Amino acid sequence: MTSEIADRFMQTLQQIEASGDVEPLVEMFAEDAESINLAMVEPLRGKDGARRFWQKYLSVFDRIHSDFTHVTADSKTAVMEWRSQGTLSNGEDVHYRGVSIIEIDNGLVQAFRTYYDSAVFLPTGAKQAQR
Repeated sequence: MTSEIADRFMQTLQQIEASGDVEPLVEMFAEDAESINLAMVEPLRGKDGARRFWQKYLSVFDRIHSDFTHVTADSKTAVMEWRSQGTLSNGEDVHYRGVSIIEIDNGLVQAFRTYYDSAVFLPTGAKQAQR
């Protein structure tokens, strides 16, 4: 069942990236779910938190598309490796990779955590200075 939910999660994420409407993905989250990424100190909680999380995610891009390269699932957890490419809201092209983990309980996402190289979101000059 977890792998089916992971498949639906990946398809729905691609759908919201194309449409800009986060609600189909938010509906996959439990009422007390937690959503967090590397830039956050504390997770966002519940469906409202998931909604804010995914709206913030989409707001960074003019366009974005994620492809999933590897998925592993057991009875409660799915780990999804991905790569995304698109255009940031400032017009710069972006390509980055990461890993997302979802924990499932009663057919809903109970926790969502994602890890990626956040340096791709720095202005171009700042990225070059880091090298």
